[in-house]
Amino acid sequence: MHYFETTLGAFLREQAQKIPERDFIVYADRDLHWTYAEFDRRVDELAKGFLAIGLKKGDHVGIWATNVPDWNTVLFAAARIGLIFVTINTAYKLHELDYLLKQSDMSCLCIGDGYRDSDYVAMLNELVPELKQGERGHLKSEQFPCLKNVVYVGQQKHRGMYSFAELLLLGKYTEDDELHRIELSCETNEIVNMQYTSGTTGFPKGVMLTHRNILNNGFGIGENQRLTQQDIVCLPVPLFHCFGLVLGMMAIITHGAAAALLEWFDPLLVLATIQKAKCTAVYGVPTMFIAELNHPMFKLFDLSSLRTGIMAGSPCPIEAMKQVINDMHMKEVTICYGLTESSPVMTQTRYDDSLVVKVETVGRALPGVEVTIRDPETGEECPDGTHGEFCCRGYNTMKGYYKMPEETAQCIDKNGWLHSGDIGVKGEDGNFRVTGRIKDMIIRGGENIYPKEIEDFLYTLPGIRDVQVVGITSKKYGEEVGAFIILHDNAPPLTEEDVKDYCRGQISRYKIPKYVFFVDSYPLTPSGKIQKYLLRSIGLKKVQDLGIQT
Repeated sequence: MHYFETTLGAFLREQAQKIPERDFIVYADRDLHWTYAEFDRRVDELAKGFLAIGLKKGDHVGIWATNVPDWNTVLFAAARIGLIFVTINTAYKLHELDYLLKQSDMSCLCIGDGYRDSDYVAMLNELVPELKQGERGHLKSEQFPCLKNVVYVGQQKHRGMYSFAELLLLGKYTEDDELHRIELSCETNEIVNMQYTSGTTGFPKGVMLTHRNILNNGFGIGENQRLTQQDIVCLPVPLFHCFGLVLGMMAIITHGAAAALLEWFDPLLVLATIQKAKCTAVYGVPTMFIAELNHPMFKLFDLSSLRTGIMAGSPCPIEAMKQVINDMHMKEVTICYGLTESSPVMTQTRYDDSLVVKVETVGRALPGVEVTIRDPETGEECPDGTHGEFCCRGYNTMKGYYKMPEETAQCIDKNGWLHSGDIGVKGEDGNFRVTGRIKDMIIRGGENIYPKEIEDFLYTLPGIRDVQVVGITSKKYGEEVGAFIILHDNAPPLTEEDVKDYCRGQISRYKIPKYVFFVDSYPLTPSGKIQKYLLRSIGLKKVQDLGIQT
């Protein structure tokens, strides 16, 4: 495989010189088009704006926004001057944001308006009351000593924050010398992006990814879709996640293609964008494709421009895959598997694979990535047909978890193998299947949820003596969150709604338990370990007994 040994900032500049008039960023819902050359100039202005307010190479700049047009401007401007770009889940609430701001040592935060019922500006002012008291660029926060700047990604003015327009204007009147000096000092193996992934130790871990990691992973992913400069990829998936950032933007820029973006997922807007922008590819988790296919206006749209795309996050039902291929014209749709720590894709089906391969497997290893199934106890490679742990090694292995050397050592062994925690098997045809998980992770609609994070939070609710969180099978989302709670003997009674109300506004909506069961004890092994797999079965039976559709 040919490797890109360059940085995101330098690569964008090269593409802007090669294909200046080619569309790079498109928003069909508002007729916004930025060519590669226009976007490159905007990135330069923002990068110089960042320098003008005192940011320096190695600083951490975060973004907390939906897929707004300038989301990518912040990404590439940060990359161009050696800042580490920290992505924040749009569903985060106060409890999660508080942790991430501290753990990441963030010095600058770029925020949008909000998402659904979350007002980001109000939430940030609640966490950082000093914002409204001090001068912009001189924030002194007792709780967040690293945080010096806040940028509002929009036109309005907010107390203590720079507006995006102000930063672009500052950049316009700043000389290029410092920008080019820093740009030339950036190297391919430096960290460019930190993405937070839910951790088995309770709180999320910051996965450190390099330019080399994500550019090359994106290139391999795009190759398996046969992307070219003629392709327009519809991206309704979040950019804060590897799905949008790497499978999306990195695959697109490495092939000179265009990104047709949506600020958030809406099935009708996806269908309209595909028709209006004549998209040749569209991405999504299975529930997104099912929502599009079942939309009452589906048949009104011309989707004949589609050819390929990516479905990832959870297995796709065979009937849904048949509809995607036949009714959405996506005969070359591909399936990806991986995890944030592997940048993220380690295996992918190919454009010409059969329906069976696309439904029952996660494809073959990407070029340049070694993927093996290994015995979780011995670490030895398993023969084909034998179940073991998915492991990979190659250019795509993360640098590690930020400020967590012990957790990094547990994930990447002394021989360089990255351990996924997923159980799988390799077939004789070289295709891999995912068959289970070592970890207790819950996957709900493509979102990874670690029970311990929710358990640790619920322990703070007075009256709870013990809590165990498991995944309950769901036809719509794959799994839903279920909490089994034991109360203290003398505790006042708690209801299911009490527990859910306690979670609202503090943890992401998708992590709030859909099912809450109050029990007296848990099923245990002879050695006293809680048998979570039995709790899953008990939970599913309780749900079915109540007549609830899963």
